[in-house]
Amino acid sequence: MIDRRTFLAGTGAVLLAAPLAAEAQQVAKISRIGYLATNRTPHFQEAFRQGLRDLGYVEGRNLVIEDRNAEGKAERLPALAAELVALKVDVIVAASTPAALAAKQATRTLPIVFTAVADAVTSRLVTSLAQPSGNVTGLSVLAPELVGKCLELLTQAVPRVNRVAVLWQPGAVGERTEKDTLKEAEVAARALGVRPQFVAAPGPVDIERAFSDMSRARASALTVLTSAMLFTERRRLVALAAKNRLPTVYPWREAVDAGGLMAYGPDLADLLRRVATYVDKILKGTKPGDLPVQQPTKFELVINLKTAKALGLTIPPSLLARADQVIE
Repeated sequence: MIDRRTFLAGTGAVLLAAPLAAEAQQVAKISRIGYLATNRTPHFQEAFRQGLRDLGYVEGRNLVIEDRNAEGKAERLPALAAELVALKVDVIVAASTPAALAAKQATRTLPIVFTAVADAVTSRLVTSLAQPSGNVTGLSVLAPELVGKCLELLTQAVPRVNRVAVLWQPGAVGERTEKDTLKEAEVAARALGVRPQFVAAPGPVDIERAFSDMSRARASALTVLTSAMLFTERRRLVALAAKNRLPTVYPWREAVDAGGLMAYGPDLADLLRRVATYVDKILKGTKPGDLPVQQPTKFELVINLKTAKALGLTIPPSLLARADQVIE
């Protein structure tokens, strides 16, 4: 027989141990995230990790990130996506349109959160922006709308420009997005009084030839359309633009950091930080299909005055005043 005092003490210990055991089990829960990228971009990955840290995730304690990088070779993405699926990660973060498409092809059940996708609907990643449905959601960029703004800024920086080359990669985005972007570039160029010269670069081996075509056509400036491949080759683009003395506007500030003249576009690092909030919601039980695809909220205009000086350009004060950052 057990006396009443002993019984109550034992019962209290059991009742106390139950929530502590549940709490310990919750703390021990480790989330596994797959990060799939076309190319290695350490500062983007760090922005994503910082977003997770801000939400209480600590690598090695309650978080494991499985990095898979195609090193610029998009044809490797399907196999890398399959590796992440085999590891049974909780969520796959796809850092480009090709990565997102490869992830979706690899799984219809594991949650996928994409970033920097030009048009998620026409790329057939989601059925609608407001109600993605399925296992995919994320944050997109506005490719067709951006090209007109980039051309406008370029003509302000180079007032006497008459022919602008438009460098693009066929197949980098969905077919309709590609068509809309090229049409927007043509309409915007005509409205600004300049003649567009569309120059395609299907792959890295075509970039040198593309610049030769621009030179033969006497292009006096260049705008680069968004693409994972062209982003990977941004330093090469910057070097060739300098060699050919072509004032160039890019859709990513990273090209200006590498010595390019000017960039206007969404803050990609900010997108990666915001992706972390979607990952957190999914890990806590929200279905990807219930999370609407978000559009960029932060755009940057960055100008490199060192490059402007090297090109013999004087950037108008009104344009400098609008810049989020001026590199001197």
